[in-house]
This record gives sequence, C-alpha cells and structure tokens, in this order.
Amino acid sequence: MPEAEARVSEPEPATLALAGALVFDTAAGALRRARDCVRNGRHEALDLDGVTAVDSAGLACVLAIMAAARRHGGALRVTHVPDDLAALARVCEVESLLA
Repeated sequence: MPEAEARVSEPEPATLALAGALVFDTAAGALRRARDCVRNGRHEALDLDGVTAVDSAGLACVLAIMAAARRHGGALRVTHVPDDLAALARVCEVESLLA
C-alpha cells in the first residue's frame, strides 16, 4: 500500500529531495510543496533517492517540478532516478527530459 504522502525536503541548500510514494494519490501535494520550495530558493538538483513507488502521475510531477524551476530561472539535474521511473519515462519517450 502506498504511503499517505510524498515528502519534499531540502537536505542541502541546492538540493530538493522527494521521498515516499510519488503516485496518483500523492503527486499533486508533492508538486505544490516542491513548487513552493522552487519559488523560494535556487536548487541545482532534484534528488529522487527516497522515492519508493512511482506511476505516471509521479513522472508528471517530476517533469512539472523541473518546468517550475526553469520558470524561476533555474535548472534541476535529476539524481538517483528509480529504475521504475526511468522505465516509465522511456515508455513515454521523455527520458531525455530526466537527463
């Protein structure tokens, strides 16, 4: 059973981290919290090491966070991409956006 909430944190000044299940039930909340962080700071990395489950909503969330960073003058490098997210991105033909 997926976790009730995906967690968003800033473990280092230039890093935004996501953890927990990034799925349909949790992605919108994670996106709102991550957008707030992106608006309030300069991040260089989006660390997905703590993501335990992901679906298409999670992929959309990651891509939307990256787009929000660009709108605020930054660019995020995605690190520790889970295998299931990489596979989903490949099937959706958006893997180059995670590179």
